[in-house]
Amino acid sequence: MDIILEYVLNIIYALLIFVIGKWLVKEITGVAVKFLRKNPKLDATLINFFEDIIYYVLLIVVILSALEEVGVETTSFLAIIGAAGLAVGLALKDSLSNFASGVMLIFFKPFRIGDVVTAGGVTGKITEIHLFNTEFTTGDNQMILVPNSAITAGSITNINAHDKRRVDLTIGIGYDDDIKKAKEILTKIITANEKVLVEDGITVAVGELADSSVNFVVRAWVNTPDYWDVKFALTENIKMTFDEEGISIPYPQTDVHLFKEKK
Repeated sequence: MDIILEYVLNIIYALLIFVIGKWLVKEITGVAVKFLRKNPKLDATLINFFEDIIYYVLLIVVILSALEEVGVETTSFLAIIGAAGLAVGLALKDSLSNFASGVMLIFFKPFRIGDVVTAGGVTGKITEIHLFNTEFTTGDNQMILVPNSAITAGSITNINAHDKRRVDLTIGIGYDDDIKKAKEILTKIITANEKVLVEDGITVAVGELADSSVNFVVRAWVNTPDYWDVKFALTENIKMTFDEEGISIPYPQTDVHLFKEKK
């Protein structure tokens, strides 16, 4: 009976250690997170990462303490965990690769939540960065989860990393059209758009004498959020104005000549 009573008491103590310890872990993690949030250099993703690490490390300490109270030899237990961890690590090497890539993304921060990014064969807005995968939301509101290893294995294009972007257009006119007139029209259309940052410079120049057209290079700087609005507006205005001014925009066509065979 004494042995049973002692064993029952040890179990009760272990449960108390676990319950109270888990509560303390939450409190300590909460205090640590509040402290981290006071640092303006740390973004939300990095804080969430530290929160998970602190919580689970402290929770493991609590669990080991509770097991030791029951009488489990923690040294042997850690050795078993280490051996099992090695086996699991070999079996889940792809998942560990994603985890390592997630840590790299969180620390090196090639993009942040809210950025529009092309990576891992996907283009979309970053909505969540997890340790194993990253959540993209595409322009047509699809959610795509991309493994972090696929992101870090290739190039990453952060489309709105900077405040300004350049709109690049190639506009072709016919060889019989007036180049100077076309250049003046293009310049007028660009400068008339209120969202174009004219002070940053614009470019309207003949860039190529192509097979069936004289191609103008048209470039204008805009604020990043205005990129697509300006690009669509310029393209439409150029076509409508060229039609009104009688300037042609060549398109691919084939001339077929028929010859009557003499008998």
